Amino acid sequence: MEIFRIIGIGLLTCIVAIIIKQIRPEFHIVVVLTGGIIILFMIIDELRTIFDYFLTVFNRTNLDYGLFSNVLKIIGVGFLTEFANNVCVDTGNASIGDKIVLAGKILIVCLALPLITDLLDVIIEILP
Repeated sequence: MEIFRIIGIGLLTCIVAIIIKQIRPEFHIVVVLTGGIIILFMIIDELRTIFDYFLTVFNRTNLDYGLFSNVLKIIGVGFLTEFANNVCVDTGNASIGDKIVLAGKILIVCLALPLITDLLDVIIEILP
């Protein structure tokens, strides 16, 4: 199963990062980022599956493509924000990570505004 390979890469990255941090601390972040990027590349196919599923759902429901695009952007902002925050925390910069999380939340709310407007329009149409 793919998860065992991902866990193996993750644990190996952690072990190498611990060793590197003791020998050459300036390369610690490079090791952590490289391991994270390798894991992200390992799940590209699964991300494609999720994308295709959402596209199928939106095509079946005849919803606006802009809505589909916004939903994917919201998901992407959430994942990227969490990844960046974790890297900041790993490097001892939790306060910067907190600012990234705040910025991500604000961007998600901004991206969700058209969705909220569309939802309210539907509710208004349903109500007598």
